[in-house]
Amino acid sequence: MPFSALKLHPTLVRGVDKLGFKRPSPIQSEAIPPALEGRDLLACAATGSGKTAAFLLPILHQLVDRPRGTTRALVLAPTRELACQIRDDLNALAQFTGLKSAVVHGGVAMGPQQTAFRRGADVIIATPGRLLDHFQYHYAALSGLEYLVLDEADRMLDMGFLPDIRRVLRHVPKPKQIFFFSATMPPPIEKLTREILQEPAKITLQRKAAPAEGVSHAAYPVLANQRGALLVDLLRRGHIDDALVFTRTKHRADRLARLLNRNGIFAERIHGNRSQPQRTKALAGFKSGKFRVLVATDIAARGIDVEALGHVVNFDVPAAPDDYIHRVGRTARAEATGEALTLVMPESEADLAGIERALGLTIPRIRLEDFAYGVAPSAPQGGNAKNRAKSTAQRSGNARWSTAKPANGKRAATQSANGSSEGKNRPRRRRYGKRRT
Repeated sequence: MPFSALKLHPTLVRGVDKLGFKRPSPIQSEAIPPALEGRDLLACAATGSGKTAAFLLPILHQLVDRPRGTTRALVLAPTRELACQIRDDLNALAQFTGLKSAVVHGGVAMGPQQTAFRRGADVIIATPGRLLDHFQYHYAALSGLEYLVLDEADRMLDMGFLPDIRRVLRHVPKPKQIFFFSATMPPPIEKLTREILQEPAKITLQRKAAPAEGVSHAAYPVLANQRGALLVDLLRRGHIDDALVFTRTKHRADRLARLLNRNGIFAERIHGNRSQPQRTKALAGFKSGKFRVLVATDIAARGIDVEALGHVVNFDVPAAPDDYIHRVGRTARAEATGEALTLVMPESEADLAGIERALGLTIPRIRLEDFAYGVAPSAPQGGNAKNRAKSTAQRSGNARWSTAKPANGKRAATQSANGSSEGKNRPRRRRYGKRRT
């Protein structure tokens, strides 16, 4: 079925054709017709299935012939990256309509966002926290709001945004149509849908969360201190062309990016401690091919849409099956194919087995030929000569002043050369300056 069969506005069909889309995805075919009829939507579909266009196209269809200067649609997203991605998709779909959009998120100045509110951008895409900051002022009343979208609602729940969502709902006028899209549907989200949706059209193409069909999975068993070296070898040997690599912590993302760059692999990182300009620059560099690897925490598991991304690497095994789905969902998007590789430590095998059981997967274990398994790396990952020297000096100093602890638990006094006890009479070291005598 072509997009023209969905009875969308001609300017939107023209935009879709310009983007090269020939037919709607399953979620778009199911969601757009009832949305055009004015019904609320509740949709659960796989990450990368085309959910964004499924809610944007019917909203743009309703707005294209309406007067400008009033914000009539609000899209809530959990992360800055996802909000910017939705904005980019909207601008591409609406390129022949004259409709205006604005993105509202933290990490940047509020001034330009305030201007967008005052001028009445047709569609505002926002993260909940920054939106509530604007709600303190009269210019952000959104009195003309008609359409509300909650995208990646389960992720907003995971990030603790559910109270903020309720505050947003109390602030804005009751929309005439609500679109509720999520990759998974945990019980708290189902409860929220019952509260805010009115006889919605339910699209449950994938009730049980699972990765996209085009993703192939593999796991590389490896010791914790060899994961960085293994990843470098996989990249050097061409097993991985470009990759989005996920770590559990921000500091580990920093260390891994430094390790890759030291080994001649251009890499950048993106996480919560990076400023918005830094995150935007890193993502743009990865998309353009400037960086071969983008190291990220789970904050980036939503909203990163890189065309033809071939590999997603779990440097750390995800904490939950849903996290695995959202990570690997960055590849094999729009019915393409991709690979999801997991570096699994012995202590993480149980976590990976739990993910396999939950998702009904059997992930093959692969051993990289000619890799020096079991050989400790010459230097700690992320360390440098200066830090290692400092650490060695500290250990040496501690050893010089340490005293033995006898079996009774009391600190023994050191003996001088002539056999006298020096436990209490040893000169006391000052923090600065010379030793007191």
